[in-house]
Amino acid sequence: MLPAALFILLGAYLLGSIPFGLLLTRLAGFGDIRRIGSGNIGATNVLRTGRKGLAAATLLLDGAKGFAPAFLAGGLLPALPLLPWLCGLAAVLGHVFPPWLGFRGGKGVATGIGALLGASFPVGLFTALVWLAIALLFRISSLAALSAFALAPLFAYGLVSGGAALLALLITLLVYFRHAANIRRLLAGTEPRFGSHR
Repeated sequence: MLPAALFILLGAYLLGSIPFGLLLTRLAGFGDIRRIGSGNIGATNVLRTGRKGLAAATLLLDGAKGFAPAFLAGGLLPALPLLPWLCGLAAVLGHVFPPWLGFRGGKGVATGIGALLGASFPVGLFTALVWLAIALLFRISSLAALSAFALAPLFAYGLVSGGAALLALLITLLVYFRHAANIRRLLAGTEPRFGSHR
């Protein structure tokens, strides 16, 4: 069972490492998305190209690569109840640290929410709703993400288990690590809102 679990985790990491934002913007003729705006490969930066369709596709695909391994793992090895959470974490690790991009990838928000949805739909749903509420209220993507993922471990603890909460916390720490610059700008009051260009 352990070799199978390790193989599944490796697959989750590799799936998570696919840089959809970079691939889609290159196919659309925008070149390297890392040279635009914040330099990130995620949907928020793709939106700065002015192509809402590309940004939406990036959001969905980044979410799907977190959702799919977490969701499928539960059916593949049901005897390991935390495997979906581990697969979700592996997918986020792949997105944040993709080997194809020198281990510097995205910020893990869409992939992280997708992973939570796949591991436990209620946990992912509540996390996504918090993100949406904060985003609509303040129009600051990073603030919405940081707020949502701060609550994700609590949702996991209350709705699933302590082990799930621990793995959700690790996902949260990855998201916070990649948002270090955003946190500094939030504290300084200089973080851009939706629709602004850098």
